[in-house]
Amino acid sequence: MFEISKIVSDLFGLLPLGDIVQFIIPMVGVGGEIDVSGPINVKELLIFTFLFLGGMGVVFGIALAFAAAKFAVKVDPRVEKVRDVLPGANCGACGFAGCQGYAEAVVANPDVLPNLCSPGKAPVAEAVALITGKKAEAKEPSFARIMCQGGWSNSVKRFKYEGVQDCRAAVLAGGGDKSCAYGCLGYGTCAQVCPFDAITMDANHLPVVDITKCTGCRKCEAACPKKVIEVLPASRAVLVTCHSKDKGADTKKNCQVGCIACGICVKVCPFDAPSLENNLSRINLDKCRACGLCVPKCPTKAIVDFIPTRSMAFVMDNCIGCQICTKVCPVNAASGELKKKHVIDWAKCIGCGICTAKCPVQAIDGTFNAAEVFQAAAAKKKKAAA
Repeated sequence: MFEISKIVSDLFGLLPLGDIVQFIIPMVGVGGEIDVSGPINVKELLIFTFLFLGGMGVVFGIALAFAAAKFAVKVDPRVEKVRDVLPGANCGACGFAGCQGYAEAVVANPDVLPNLCSPGKAPVAEAVALITGKKAEAKEPSFARIMCQGGWSNSVKRFKYEGVQDCRAAVLAGGGDKSCAYGCLGYGTCAQVCPFDAITMDANHLPVVDITKCTGCRKCEAACPKKVIEVLPASRAVLVTCHSKDKGADTKKNCQVGCIACGICVKVCPFDAPSLENNLSRINLDKCRACGLCVPKCPTKAIVDFIPTRSMAFVMDNCIGCQICTKVCPVNAASGELKKKHVIDWAKCIGCGICTAKCPVQAIDGTFNAAEVFQAAAAKKKKAAA
């Protein structure tokens, strides 16, 4: 009879290893011993075991390699090229799960446009179009719009909130601390989640969007628990920045700048864009021409004009003197005799674009910026005097 632990200890000089081997290869037979007719060569046994396991490993490795080659999913090399030109923001503005998802979709699907990457803008769109063989068309940028002006100084609070400075946490406390159930809470969740640092909080605890940084990725829109952020095309520039559906008296009580559904905007709009619904004025963006006539008429200043500088109308030489512009101008800026070239009084013109749209011969250019002309003329005069 041979004790395996003693043999292994003699071979390796390590008694604990022998104990381990004894545990792995237990004694069998009468008395817990192995009945053999001759000595057991443990060294040969171990070598055989290692060779057997090594051989099995090689066999399984070859099998796995064959399976990997057989069932491998072929990746279009253009996917990696598209992925390399994308900015890597993984913002989701394209509508896909990150840049990798968009790269795969724009290569594989002919209906996916190459200009969906908002952060990359035109340069990336052109690069993706070149790689995929598609046509890059100009895409109107979209920006986050804050649909609330009720900051802490001009709105009423129900209680003092002292919890985590996060809108999602504040809304758990009875829907938030504001009396208006629809207003911005002002704790900056949108600014925290914006991957492009396009949103900051002003002194009145309202979000301010920097359109030079905003890509319209919608992360802020999704994070806002009150849903006061809407991502809209840049041309949608005249908006009722309020979501309150309370009656006018209640809205006035809770917020100084909320929409009270007075209906004045409905009356003054020449395009029938605003309408009253659920105690709130809403502007039909498909009808709105962004003329801005409703903005100064709103008694609570709930309507905001996001166009910083409006261009003035300019009558060109092909004017036929039909006097249509004089009839449609809401501020009487257009004037002129019948069948003679008309003029626009830039001191009155508000750049609404109504005359440009109504002119039958397209003799009115709505892209003329009077301020730039005046500045250029003043600079030229100053240079001549010097």
